Amino acid sequence: MKKGLTFFALVGLMSAMGLFQGCKKATVPELTTAAISEIGLTSAVSGGTIIADGGEEITVKGVCWGTSVNPTVADSKTSDGKGTANFVSNLVGLAEGTTYYVRAYATNEVGTAYGNELTFTTNEVTAAVLTTSEATNITSTTATAGGNITSAGGGTITARGICWGTAPNPTTAGNKTTNGTDIGTFTGNITGLTDGTTYYYRAYAINSAGTTYGQEFSFITPVTDIEGNLYKTVVIGTEVWMAENLKVTKFNNDTEIPLVVEAVDWIVLTGAGYCWYNNDPDYNKPLFGAIYNWYAASASNICPTGWHVPTDAEYNAMEVSLGLPLADVDIWGSRGTDHGSKMKSTTGWNAGQNGTNTSGFTALPGGYRYYSDGTYQGQNTYEYFWTATEHDADRGWYRLLEGSKTNVYKASGDKRAGKAIRCIKD
Repeated sequence: MKKGLTFFALVGLMSAMGLFQGCKKATVPELTTAAISEIGLTSAVSGGTIIADGGEEITVKGVCWGTSVNPTVADSKTSDGKGTANFVSNLVGLAEGTTYYVRAYATNEVGTAYGNELTFTTNEVTAAVLTTSEATNITSTTATAGGNITSAGGGTITARGICWGTAPNPTTAGNKTTNGTDIGTFTGNITGLTDGTTYYYRAYAINSAGTTYGQEFSFITPVTDIEGNLYKTVVIGTEVWMAENLKVTKFNNDTEIPLVVEAVDWIVLTGAGYCWYNNDPDYNKPLFGAIYNWYAASASNICPTGWHVPTDAEYNAMEVSLGLPLADVDIWGSRGTDHGSKMKSTTGWNAGQNGTNTSGFTALPGGYRYYSDGTYQGQNTYEYFWTATEHDADRGWYRLLEGSKTNVYKASGDKRAGKAIRCIKD
């Protein structure tokens, strides 16, 4: 009896001292959450450190996250194995520019425990950064332009190119090119243009943040005559004018305009005729264009299709837009002050006689052919322009720019005289 009591007393003492470990109660694990790293647009990296397994095997561990505090394994999570080893977790499928709350977790037979909560915000794609390059190779129907994308805004460029139209601020909803998906420089071909028309254009780039545009530029398409001669154009007031003298030798129906070289033949013409100053087309054609009598200038088909020789009234309107007082419109002779200088080229005239050419009209002193003897006169000093308006049976209205004057001379002259022609868009 005494011996049995001693045994049970010993067992009780050992239990009180914790020597029977198999009787200790298990708990959930203990762990911490690893710092957030490699934060991107839709992903990030975290993980955890297991401090204690709670007396039971850890059967699953990882990171859980959500857009509200205290995320649980009922939210998005990773599964990063078993055991007590430290672990790394890849958080994927995130939304751009979004704040997330993150906790590491570990589960054993007792339950799930969570580490400390951390928070981060994913990166957000911003607008691309780009510039527009100025157009080159401009023809009546095509041009080349481009751009340079210096930043994709943290995202991926899904489209880039040039957009254009006849109104300012063109967008990709209108005409556009598609020129790849990279950053850096690119070029595109602008097509389907109409001659003598102002076009606005700018580069664009698209990423997940939307469409971004470079700065806007514009150009005016030139015009081509039936022989393929190309003419620069300019907007003055509300009208589109040629910025070069006509040099065509055919009407736009492909009929030849008579070339009249001899003076004795020129002075008796009663129909259309043309010539080159001093009968030298090699020098004069590219610089000054041809010289025509009024019979040619008054023909409805001497200009390219869609263009015509301006009337006296259309020259008046242009001059008023350049500053000619309305009171001077119908005056014969010299009128106004400096609007003639605004029409004259900045080069090509005799010394001290160049203009400012602020209009873009770019008049050069090509001279004229005298009606009574057929001689050539006034090159480098005078430039005459026919209008399509008749004054009387023998005379037509013209304009004269003189090297020594800054205004414009208006008068009527013998229809046999040889003068330059500028065309205006219909």
